[in-house]
Amino acid sequence: MSVAQAAASTAAITPAGQEFVEFRDVEKSYDGRAFAVTRMNLSVARGEFLTLLGPSGSGKTTTLNMLAGFERPTHGTITLEGRPVDRLPPYQRNIGMVFQNYALFPHMSVEENVAFPLSVRQIAKADIAGRVARALDMVRLKQFGDRKPAQLSGGQQQRVALARALVFEPSLVLMDEPLGALDKKLREHMQLEIKQIHTMLGVTIVYVTHDQSEALTMSDRVAVFNNGGIAQLGSPDDLYNTPRNSFVASFIGENNTLQGTVGAISGKQCRVRLDGGGELTALAVGVAQGDACHVAIRPERLRLGTAAEGENALAASVDGRIYLGDHLRLLARLQNDQVLTVKVDTEATMANGQAVTVCCAPNDCRAFPADAGTAGSNSKQGKIQ
Repeated sequence: MSVAQAAASTAAITPAGQEFVEFRDVEKSYDGRAFAVTRMNLSVARGEFLTLLGPSGSGKTTTLNMLAGFERPTHGTITLEGRPVDRLPPYQRNIGMVFQNYALFPHMSVEENVAFPLSVRQIAKADIAGRVARALDMVRLKQFGDRKPAQLSGGQQQRVALARALVFEPSLVLMDEPLGALDKKLREHMQLEIKQIHTMLGVTIVYVTHDQSEALTMSDRVAVFNNGGIAQLGSPDDLYNTPRNSFVASFIGENNTLQGTVGAISGKQCRVRLDGGGELTALAVGVAQGDACHVAIRPERLRLGTAAEGENALAASVDGRIYLGDHLRLLARLQNDQVLTVKVDTEATMANGQAVTVCCAPNDCRAFPADAGTAGSNSKQGKIQ
């Protein structure tokens, strides 16, 4: 039976509405005082590609290790297909694992490496050869079966690790920074390959990375971790265009941040007095009048020129240019000395010191409380239906 057939068969016996993976009030502490993961409530749908994204020390890898069985939660329950697994050893969870360092056996051939999970599960030898051939064909390495890992490139070794994780038809595949050791071009190529395999097989993948562009490229949904909790969970589009706090706004994509104080609030918008002078109108996200705030604005949402009716207009002067091939990043220094990065065409000819007006729509500016976004949220927002 193929991996896709196995997934379909498993889906047929899973009760309607049953979450495939679920963390219920999970916490992890190594010393009984500080918590690496705090009150985690997170569910993963069958067949989903979910990425755990965050800086070092945010709790994402600890969360993955608890799901894999390498760590036990201090509190709470982890279930897989409705069955508690937080006390099961890794080999009883039927989970495939792909590591950053590949973890291939150097003395074994590619075929032997891929066959290893089948051998330890005592699969009949007559079946092993066919399964290994299909797995290597899936990652386009069938002709390299007799080579040793040292005879392969980094990308080819990562494909072997992926084939080994899929060959025994696991119900879930976990990937821990699997592309971190590859160069940029190969990493981008492997992102597309992994996503294509996920689409083809329909297998559930939980993926850990600190690379936000990788997460946005590959994922159905992304859980952004910070300080041991989920700061926000949503689709890549949701996270980029509607961040819920200043941490997510700054961590996902490039962002300008201006400091100020919230003035009058009208409906969903507020007036912000910028520190050092100047004002603009922004969407009010969890702020009240008088609050110190951070205003987040994407560089591509800014433009230079004359403001249209209702737009924000900020006087500035050109402070530098950054050439990025298909566009320029223009540095615009406001009169209060805060600096905005503006995405402009490569043909723009503004000289340093030239006076410009930076314009943007109020709905493209988001005002967050200045002290928000520094800690992860431990609410039920981690729930994926």
